[in-house]
Amino acid sequence: MTDRFTRPSRKVFLKLAAAADVAAAFALPTQAQTAASAAAATDWPTKLVRIITPFPVGSGPEGVVRLLAEKLQKTWGKPVIVENRPGANGFIAIDAFRQGAKDGHDLMHLDNVHLVAYPHLFKKLPYDPKDFEPVLPLFRANFFLTTAANSKYRNVGDILAEARANPGKLNYGSWSVGNPVHLGTALLEAMTNTEMQHVVYKETSQLYTGVANGELNFALGTMATAGPLQRAGKIKFIGTTGLKRHPAFPDVPTVAESGGPAGYEVSGWTTIATPKGLPKAVADRIQRDLEKALAEPEIAQRYAAFGYDLFPTTREQFGSFIQSESTKWAGVIQRAKASLD
Repeated sequence: MTDRFTRPSRKVFLKLAAAADVAAAFALPTQAQTAASAAAATDWPTKLVRIITPFPVGSGPEGVVRLLAEKLQKTWGKPVIVENRPGANGFIAIDAFRQGAKDGHDLMHLDNVHLVAYPHLFKKLPYDPKDFEPVLPLFRANFFLTTAANSKYRNVGDILAEARANPGKLNYGSWSVGNPVHLGTALLEAMTNTEMQHVVYKETSQLYTGVANGELNFALGTMATAGPLQRAGKIKFIGTTGLKRHPAFPDVPTVAESGGPAGYEVSGWTTIATPKGLPKAVADRIQRDLEKALAEPEIAQRYAAFGYDLFPTTREQFGSFIQSESTKWAGVIQRAKASLD
């Protein structure tokens, strides 16, 4: 009698083997694989962790990261250092990160412009935004529209009225092309169909001194950058760029309440990013431990001093926010015809 279950031919066997390989490639992680991933996250970090920042020592964003590093060092049981690599629009720091460890022992501190503005501003960007996996925002800082204490401008409406009456003559300042202060004012121009002159200063201290002595008609500034001259009575805040009034300055109206366009909003924010492709379990641990550190009272006290606000969000929501910010600033940059090599 012939056996019904004959041995498959070599050709059929190879097809079956190939099919098995494809199925294995798309199979769900096994319990052992899941356990191994969890173990890797538990063991991480195995050595010193480096947070590379483009901000100089003593700046507000750098101070926050340095305090977070101290908190994370206690949690992780390994040294966590902040390595300052300022200059060249942050490209020096980014290059150091790209050449660093890919297993999460090197983390990147990014300004919002690196993800949502520079990709549209630079003709040849020396990095790909997809090189980074933003974990979560560290803070969010709204700006204030500042002008000299003795300025004739009582509100944002007064500035816009003069800008419409004298196109291109009113001036405002910032410290570079493409920073949030520059682009935030360019957004105001776009939303009000006005044209004003952008003046670049080398340092923020010179910028707000220029506002105080009348060299500049106005400039956007934060509590950290413009606050000292405001407290000294040299400049005044006539509007905030948030959608709501800032609790530290409840008497300062929003730009919309001060005669500006409805819906106008500008903020600066920073994020910690990991290398692309980091195992999810490790990325999740970094996010969880950062959230824990940000919830500590000492962080809230530091934020109050700099005028920063916590920006709680999920990773998915943060990704959508980054995409919407990128779309917004792409339009502003195109209208302003701003471009850098």
